[in-house]
Amino acid sequence: MHAPHAPRSGRTRYLPASVWAALLLPSPTVAAEPPAVPIVIAHRGASGYLPEHTLAAKSLACAQGADFVEQDVVMSKDGIPVVLHDTTLDAVSDVAARFPGRARGDGRHHVTDFTLEELRLLTLSERVDPATGKQVFPARFPAGQGRFGIVSLEEELAFLAGLSRSTGRTVGVYPEIKSPAWHRAEGHDPAAAVVALLRRHGYATKDDPCFIQCFDPDEVARLRRDLGWEGRLVQLVGGKDQDALVSAEGLVRIAAVADGIGPSIDRVVDGSGRPTDLVARARAAGLAVHAWTLRRDRLPAWARSFDELQDRLLATGIDGAFTDFPDLTVARLRDRTGLRGD
Repeated sequence: MHAPHAPRSGRTRYLPASVWAALLLPSPTVAAEPPAVPIVIAHRGASGYLPEHTLAAKSLACAQGADFVEQDVVMSKDGIPVVLHDTTLDAVSDVAARFPGRARGDGRHHVTDFTLEELRLLTLSERVDPATGKQVFPARFPAGQGRFGIVSLEEELAFLAGLSRSTGRTVGVYPEIKSPAWHRAEGHDPAAAVVALLRRHGYATKDDPCFIQCFDPDEVARLRRDLGWEGRLVQLVGGKDQDALVSAEGLVRIAAVADGIGPSIDRVVDGSGRPTDLVARARAAGLAVHAWTLRRDRLPAWARSFDELQDRLLATGIDGAFTDFPDLTVARLRDRTGLRGD
């Protein structure tokens, strides 16, 4: 099933996917131009309001105006791509109570030790610290409340396609390949499984509203060169151990296979709230920049408010932002540009 390229409708106006492709992802041999308005990527859904990676959080993100919805992808024991951030279940589910005695020697319950049928028996919850049982974001949806379940990537793609059909508004998908080397050691190949599934659902080219992302640069290159992924591809950039990726040479290497980078906010705006040169250097290499993650309940030390964080990040000229609060980011972009409302 293909997520239809339906025209946008309703009071809020968005650029169609084909225009985003032209604006955000030029050839890596040509310096990229900034977009008319950055895309809003719902980080694990509207995860500031509902438990991450639940269909409830994804549907809310769509309703709040997100352009893309993120799917972190890990593998079940029977080789099915499922939508979860961690390769373990303890922080977001009742796995210990539901399956006593199934933890590994490290005391944790690994997703790859459970079939999809078993995973469906679990109840997802707001994230907690497994060591303390305390909720990571205390003011968010109450941990342990509600009935939320784990879904496969295929189920989520079908769900989002259904929403696109019923609302007349296409929301793109943004899967992340989680821990590919670890998965292969467990006997699974999430990248190959995700590519095959995306193609089956009509996501195959750079005209389709889809990005694949990964932190592992070898896997990013493999996706393009070995697995033949012809759609949009983003190299995520995390901590200090990945500094080489955003050097001049690193950006050139990324541009040879990928369409953009996904750096943490602190690589785009420094510890004093000033913009770095990363966006300009990435754009000169022909790369789009999608920064992560905007959270109103976890501000950098320099930000006095969520609005200030968003304003300073958006002022750098980024092409997109991951946010736990899609409605607030959409509203801020509307206020700044006038392009997302009447």
